[in-house]
Amino acid sequence: MDNKAYQKMDYALCLLSAAADGKRHGCIVNSFHQVTSSFPPKFTVAVNKDHETCKAIQAAGSFSVTLLGADAPGEIIDLFGYKSGRVTDKFAGRAAETDSNGNPYLKEHMVSRIACKVVDQMEIGSFLLFVGQATEAEVLGDGRVLTLQAYTDRGKATPPTATVYRTVEINGYRCTVCGYVYEGESCRRISAALVSRPGGEICEDREIKDKPRAGTVRGLLFG
Repeated sequence: MDNKAYQKMDYALCLLSAAADGKRHGCIVNSFHQVTSSFPPKFTVAVNKDHETCKAIQAAGSFSVTLLGADAPGEIIDLFGYKSGRVTDKFAGRAAETDSNGNPYLKEHMVSRIACKVVDQMEIGSFLLFVGQATEAEVLGDGRVLTLQAYTDRGKATPPTATVYRTVEINGYRCTVCGYVYEGESCRRISAALVSRPGGEICEDREIKDKPRAGTVRGLLFG
């Protein structure tokens, strides 16, 4: 099977978020899609079952999605794509808003948002596919949405777990536990705060030196 056939498809990058048990969670996804135009419209989103955001959606019975603008800085993607909600409130220090379902979202560097209540779900391997019915929708900016291909074109390495991935060329050192890639000339000790990864696996302070990786890395947007 030639996987280049479906790599012709492109996907919007979104911040998926939910709040449960007094905690706010969010991750970057490329799996958000509209599936009906009837009113109210319905959408699907797939999330890794090990993600704290997935667990929060299940508990809340709802979720918020904001579409990243093409100018979204890498720091937002790094924060919500790499850090685990088990060890930090990713929304802390940011101007977070709350939708009518009680879920957090950001306006800065976002072009639109959609709030949904969960009306169905299905297990697909290591992912849960949620069907959401829109309860709110708002345009936040006039710019274009950041897509998977546009992000890949930035040449950034991406986390190792997600629904759809692109390969990128990198030179660096890769943690064999969490998949984190340090792109530098020499190895170094990386703090646990930097090496907390999707799925909740938190690497201890460790020296990443064993496997310098030059070439193709299976890059995946985020969840």
